[in-house]
Amino acid sequence: MAVHIALDVMGGDRGPAAMVSGAVQAVHELDLEVTLLGDAQQINKALGDLRVQDSRLHIVHTSQIISMDESPIEAVRKKRDASIVVAFGLLKEARVDAVVSAGNSGATMAAAVRMVGRLKKIARPGIASVFPTLKNPVVMMDVGANVDCRPQHLFQFGVMAAAFSRVLFGRQRPTVGLLSIGEEGGKGNTLVKQTHELFLKSSLNYIGNVEGRDIFQGNTDVIICDGFVGNVCLKVSEGLAEAVMAMLRLELSKSVAAKVGYFLARHAFTSFKKRVDYSEYGGAPLLGMNGTGIVCHGRSDAKAIKNAIKVAAEMVRNRVNDHIVQLLNDAEAAGVLEQGSNPDSMEPAETVT
Repeated sequence: MAVHIALDVMGGDRGPAAMVSGAVQAVHELDLEVTLLGDAQQINKALGDLRVQDSRLHIVHTSQIISMDESPIEAVRKKRDASIVVAFGLLKEARVDAVVSAGNSGATMAAAVRMVGRLKKIARPGIASVFPTLKNPVVMMDVGANVDCRPQHLFQFGVMAAAFSRVLFGRQRPTVGLLSIGEEGGKGNTLVKQTHELFLKSSLNYIGNVEGRDIFQGNTDVIICDGFVGNVCLKVSEGLAEAVMAMLRLELSKSVAAKVGYFLARHAFTSFKKRVDYSEYGGAPLLGMNGTGIVCHGRSDAKAIKNAIKVAAEMVRNRVNDHIVQLLNDAEAAGVLEQGSNPDSMEPAETVT
């Protein structure tokens, strides 16, 4: 049976047209079905503009939208017919296999936790992101879901990100690094030092502390930090990539020689742009919830949405959550993970995205 993805059409800065176009590309290129959630009139218009009729595309009308400036938890509680809330309701009822949204990321996390809950032994679900490097892509977690963390939370991020890296990139035993201000184990704040000790006791392929300058070297498969630090890293990286591209365009337009040089090296520039383009990876997975969800960039175009749907389908097919649960069981058996139920609230922690 084909994987079935729910897409929040009302999320994102580009409007329903880009979301629907991405879904159309996904069903045409991949073996899956997509349910489009949002204003049915706008969805039908977008499909009509594309001249598409496909039995693998389904529409569920919703009457409410959660905007980017709303309080995530409050909005999810009050707007029960919001597209993102209904989408996770379908996931809870097993009518779809995963949810993709480019809307309010805090609301996406809140809806996920409220509707489908967390995996057993997970205190805080988090958001992972894929960064391009000089070698292979690196997975960083958390990049915005949890501002204040305890050592157990960061350790669980390591387990989840390692499982995701293994499935998405085929790395059987991904290396895990802890983001700090120095490579020595004694460097960092109390949170980092205590988390470092937990990783040392685990069966993960932990290589110790890594510094900010190491993120883009590609020598580490997974890098762990709290959501505040991770979100700063994410936004700085996005801003730097955009600034570099803008500076290159400016310099290449200054002289005829520069324009000729660009023409000769245009394939290299195209390749570079592709490597730093967030749309190549689609979106950031919500790891630790009892289901599969992808948070996309607010500016996602059709290509990014298509790739996000692709990542969601790969996570479902490769049973990422089963890998996470197994690693958590191993950690608990080794005495690294606290046993028993989690004291944390079922509501998500404060988010910064």
